[in-house]
Amino acid sequence: MPTTHEVTNQVPPLTGYDVSADPALLEALRREGAEWAEPDVRELGVMAGGQQAQEWGRLAERHSPVLHTHDRYGHRIDEVEFHPYWHELMSVAVQHGLHAAPWADGRAGAHVARAAKVFVWGQADPGHLCPVSMTYAAVPALRAEPELAAVYEPLLTSTTYDFGLRVPTGKRGIIAGMSMTEKQGGSDVRANTTRAVPTGEPGTYALTGHKWFTSAPMSDVFLTLAQAPGGLSCFLVPRVLPDGSRNAIRLQRLKDKLGNRSNASSEIEYEGALGRLVGEEGRGVATIIRMVNMTRLDCAVSSASGMRQGLVQAVHHATHRSAFGARLVDQPLMTNVLADLAVEAEAATIAAMRLAGAVDRATAGDAEEEQLRRLGLAVTKYWVCKRAPAHAAEALECLGGNGYVEDSGLPRLYRESPLPSIWEGSGNVAALDVLRAMARQPEAVEAFFAEVDRAAGADRRLDAATARLRKDLTDLDDLQYRARRIVERLALVLQGSLLVRHGHPATADAFCASRLDHDWGIAFGTLPPGVDTAAIIERGAPGFPAA
Repeated sequence: MPTTHEVTNQVPPLTGYDVSADPALLEALRREGAEWAEPDVRELGVMAGGQQAQEWGRLAERHSPVLHTHDRYGHRIDEVEFHPYWHELMSVAVQHGLHAAPWADGRAGAHVARAAKVFVWGQADPGHLCPVSMTYAAVPALRAEPELAAVYEPLLTSTTYDFGLRVPTGKRGIIAGMSMTEKQGGSDVRANTTRAVPTGEPGTYALTGHKWFTSAPMSDVFLTLAQAPGGLSCFLVPRVLPDGSRNAIRLQRLKDKLGNRSNASSEIEYEGALGRLVGEEGRGVATIIRMVNMTRLDCAVSSASGMRQGLVQAVHHATHRSAFGARLVDQPLMTNVLADLAVEAEAATIAAMRLAGAVDRATAGDAEEEQLRRLGLAVTKYWVCKRAPAHAAEALECLGGNGYVEDSGLPRLYRESPLPSIWEGSGNVAALDVLRAMARQPEAVEAFFAEVDRAAGADRRLDAATARLRKDLTDLDDLQYRARRIVERLALVLQGSLLVRHGHPATADAFCASRLDHDWGIAFGTLPPGVDTAAIIERGAPGFPAA
């Protein structure tokens, strides 16, 4: 009988590689002052690219969390059951300090080191990084109430993952969540209707209302917004009260999401749930915005990480697959596509890591870096996250029909890619926030252009794009209508400046020729002639640990 299923010209599995073997990432790690963390980042990178962690992520995503509102006897329990591999992923993340650990680490570069770890470990599974990110972001908001911060910050920064509903202060480490939006308001949180009534106990309120999106509902504590007598205010709400009883937080249902399926997202009902006031009454948005701003960094880092993952998959496939008499990676049009994807991924990575450095230096008291962080993070969050879905789609297409099949992992990446752009406020919210920051904090604009101008004179195309942008900013007509165009140009000149100064010369040249000099098409794979595609693609190849 003739052999009909001899396997030829198929690509070997991409496993056992070092996710952190990314030149752009490692160069940024050293440049931004966290070279001391490279051994830990490399260890995590090898783990993330290994078969075990990839299987953890695949099965945690495939077997989504299950809500149990009642136990077998009819008692209300409001618990979410996760696949066991979810807890393995969380344990590794917390043990390696991907959550709030930098706030307890006095070393320069602690936030940069964490960003690099999020970048590599997220390629095992991005879903579990949602509670990890919120735990990281909760600390600066909680510091608005020093008494609460003194109690909870050591638990939030602990490197022990201690899952289970118990009194938070009796655990070895805790995870934080955020509960802001309501069905009638969405991003317009000032339209919230949840009410907070003082109980008579100092600083304690009873909350009643419905929250439309509460991610990671099995977290130990939540920062939430509610209308107090003095206006919209921020509260810390625990799942379990000091006496061991369950707080009155009712999980109504879990969201059936496009992606991010390893993570539970829920609708909840507060039925007189007890919470502690964080900050002043009426200052809830100002308080919780500290948390929101910090999640933006993770949105940019996660999108850049997804781009890198898609690029590596595409380059790996093209290297091992042949068509029309040659390897795909040697076909001219495929080299254009792969190089274009690589340019986008490197630009995203270099910007995200630069802003992680700004967070570090701002935390240490650098006022100019704080201004750069404020504007640069909003700009980069908008653009990098907006580019991720198109990048994931093109990476998937590089694998052809094989990429459209779940086994490849690319559909999972594609489904995940829109989330960071939606998180904490979708594209319009982010773009309008950039305009708001520019109007209210002119010093942030100065800090932004001071950063861009560090590359002045190094590339005529970057200089010309920067000059056009400055002119655009003097035109105040229809500013909101043009917000996306303005923010896009802000993002591109920042990425261009960073690449010209710190990136690979071939990548910087391709970026400036395409993104800044108007010699670029609509789709990926439209780089102009003369680009050194081979050098660019080489940086996008997967790295394997030394035998």
